[in-house]
Amino acid sequence: MEQNQLNEHNKAEYPPMHTAEHVLNQTMVRMFGCPRSRNAHIERKKSKCDYLLPKAPTDEQMAEVERRVNEIIDGHLAVTCEFMNREEAVKYVDLSKLPEQVSDTLRIVRVGDYDACACIGRHAGNTSEIGRFKLLNYDYADGRLRVRFKLIE
Repeated sequence: MEQNQLNEHNKAEYPPMHTAEHVLNQTMVRMFGCPRSRNAHIERKKSKCDYLLPKAPTDEQMAEVERRVNEIIDGHLAVTCEFMNREEAVKYVDLSKLPEQVSDTLRIVRVGDYDACACIGRHAGNTSEIGRFKLLNYDYADGRLRVRFKLIE
């Protein structure tokens, strides 16, 4: 069997938190029509993601983000990986954030039918392994929404 060669990776993500980031990203894309996070700091205890939005979301919208993320997590969705070349992957995922020198073979991580993205990090095997998503706080300035969150096991 041929071994897929991927780019080097210098992060050691906590798989449940990293998987929660994928669910949060897709929730933001669906609710606000924004791109996936432009800047993320994913840690075991708490994490943050930045999103580019034309205006500040309401408190009600952010409460709905938390509710929807937990609804997806509660769906016990399988998290799977598949390998494909860039030409095939571009049909399914946004490749605009990939580094310039990325390998031709990409690993596409899927969270059920909810999310798909090119990613080389570590993930939970199922959303049931994530725990509860808790939105800690958020702030909006100059078109950037910063969302801080943690997981409650």
